[in-house]
Amino acid sequence: MIDPFIYGGKEASVPVTLVSSSSFNRFFNKLNDAQKHWLEQNHFTGKTGQLLAVPAVDGGIEKMVYGVCNLDNYYAIADLPARLPPGVYTLEGTGVKSRLESLAIGWGLGCYQFDRYKKCKAIEARLKLPNSSDHPRIHSMVAACSRARDLINTPAEDMMPQHLSAVVAELAQTYAGVYDEIVGDDLLSANYPSIYTVGRASINQPRLIELNWGDAGNPCVTLVGKGICFDSGGLDIKPAAGMRTMKKDMGGAAQVIGLAQLIMSLELPIRLRVLIPAAENAIAGNSYRPGDVIKTRSGVTVEIDNTDAEGRLVLCDALTEACESKPDLLIDYATLTGAARVAVGTEISAFFCNNRPLAEEVRTAGETVDDPTWELPLHKGYRSLLESHVADTVNSASTPFGGATTAALYLQNFVPDNIPWLHFDIMAWNNRKRAGRPIGGEAMGIRAVYEVLEKRYAAS
Repeated sequence: MIDPFIYGGKEASVPVTLVSSSSFNRFFNKLNDAQKHWLEQNHFTGKTGQLLAVPAVDGGIEKMVYGVCNLDNYYAIADLPARLPPGVYTLEGTGVKSRLESLAIGWGLGCYQFDRYKKCKAIEARLKLPNSSDHPRIHSMVAACSRARDLINTPAEDMMPQHLSAVVAELAQTYAGVYDEIVGDDLLSANYPSIYTVGRASINQPRLIELNWGDAGNPCVTLVGKGICFDSGGLDIKPAAGMRTMKKDMGGAAQVIGLAQLIMSLELPIRLRVLIPAAENAIAGNSYRPGDVIKTRSGVTVEIDNTDAEGRLVLCDALTEACESKPDLLIDYATLTGAARVAVGTEISAFFCNNRPLAEEVRTAGETVDDPTWELPLHKGYRSLLESHVADTVNSASTPFGGATTAALYLQNFVPDNIPWLHFDIMAWNNRKRAGRPIGGEAMGIRAVYEVLEKRYAAS
């Protein structure tokens, strides 16, 4: 992908004036007679999505005018890069200066293309940013979200646990972090039995991937990401339609990797710890079975009600490990339940939280940075749905009702009440094409959480 931005310099550029229906008259009245006539001839009224080139006296383009609905929307101009001819552009218009960062991030996300396996027509429109812009933040935000998208879009054949591990190792090297992993049978000797059990049937060995970064004296923020690189459902096998997009079941790990890259690239003053339990939920003669009882790192025993509820099994060992170091904040991401999609749809990040101030911070941040989130309840009354006759708990309730909540309650068993905990249950995938959001893998909850972390720690 061509860098969507040019930073400062004297390179010539074409201005793009952003106009809304409400600001159209004010904009129109400032034009000369020839320009007014041109807009009238082409029926330009500032309607959202209208794009018009205004000719210059010499026959070139004097400016582009583009209709927007709301500059507060991060994706207000996200479809512009693909619609503009090759060239360098600057943004102008009422309110643009105060919203330049968010507009530029939307521009960058609109330039995203996944071209690893298919040649795409290059997007050659580039946005020129003034010297006063916060270039590192814009670039880092676009790069982090694009990284998450790339990881999710990559087919399982090329994105198994060992591939995720290589990505994290590369991040550690780039940002002077410390990388480690525990692989295969070593998971048993290191007491991560749930991760091992879920992944033991695959030829791609399961593992716990770890990255540490930052000064030891800073507050510890631990990120945990579900890394199920492909989910067949196990012996409770999914139907073909349900299995078709299961390369995205490592979407939680992708969010964590993208967020970690963002934190490290912008040097947020925290002590970052990343844990990714990575496995393939495959089918073989040694697959774990419905009715089996497995142990977890915490000592809690789990009766397997459904082998397709594997994500919470790998997460519970990683959450137990995360809590042993008593982090200041614990956040996990997972493509965990269809029930969360039923509750909030595919385009909103559902989350659960055991800390009221933190939950409110996340909600507010999601609105601020146009990264929508919605809190679902940790309703204790549903705990009885996870009771087992032969073990401490089951991994999946027998009823589909409240499925996102019962999954979150299962995970809460492994998180002490005194550790602020945020659990995202996300889609990590766009089912439809929207401006700056192509069909396929998506970064969800990254910008909202970074906003929370920055407000908490950047000024401390």
